[in-house]
Amino acid sequence: MGSASPKHTCLKLEHIFVKGTWFSSHFDLFITDGLQSWTCNASEEEVEERASQWDQPVSEYIDLGEKYLGFQQPGSIYGFDDAGSGHKRLSWTFEKEGTKLEWRWKFQPSPNSKKTTADILDFLMDANIRLSDEVVSKTQSFERLRVEAEKCLTQSEKLSKDKEEFESAIYAKFLGVLNSKKKQLRELRDKLSKQGTTVQEPEEEDAQSTDRTETFDEGSDEEKSGEEVEKEDVGTSSSKKDDVGTSKDVPARRGRGRGRKRK
Repeated sequence: MGSASPKHTCLKLEHIFVKGTWFSSHFDLFITDGLQSWTCNASEEEVEERASQWDQPVSEYIDLGEKYLGFQQPGSIYGFDDAGSGHKRLSWTFEKEGTKLEWRWKFQPSPNSKKTTADILDFLMDANIRLSDEVVSKTQSFERLRVEAEKCLTQSEKLSKDKEEFESAIYAKFLGVLNSKKKQLRELRDKLSKQGTTVQEPEEEDAQSTDRTETFDEGSDEEKSGEEVEKEDVGTSSSKKDDVGTSKDVPARRGRGRGRKRK
């Protein structure tokens, strides 16, 4: 029960190329040195047996092989040795839980060495083309991003400059308006201060005038008339007294009373 979309890897080890095709439960390996080639078709049963020896699930065992044959891992020792009768043995070392282990598989000569070598070279060429296209695409993307970044930087600098100019202009206008308002407030304060001094003096004069008016206007008109008549009578009596002499029979205030009938 293989996967519908297997993964492919290709690793260069000194003078050989190792190509791997990885399925979910098995894998195929191909090796060439340019002259000869070898193959290893690991069946599901073999993979399951190897995985059980290491107490690993099949998927983990296959992921481990893909990892070490996809990229050369630092600290791992790779080997490609004779195994007799034209066979070869591929191996590499790794550590698991502090224990150093060795992953080994036996290869047999390819039934069609030229085809196996050509397939590996084709895969490398296709991979190289894909990588080249990816590099070109990423380079173009980078160039577009660089141009956009320069535009953004230029625009940002322009906006920053415009912002500074706008703030300077606004500040200058605000300062002018503020100084104008301060001047108006000072003028208004001085004007109010002068008006306050001018208004205070008439109020004092009015108060004095009111006092004098109240003094002279005391009493009703009738009381004033009586007092005036009284004063006139007293004046007249004094005058007559000087001329005629003192008389008790003469009324003191003849002018104010009604005329009496003589009997």
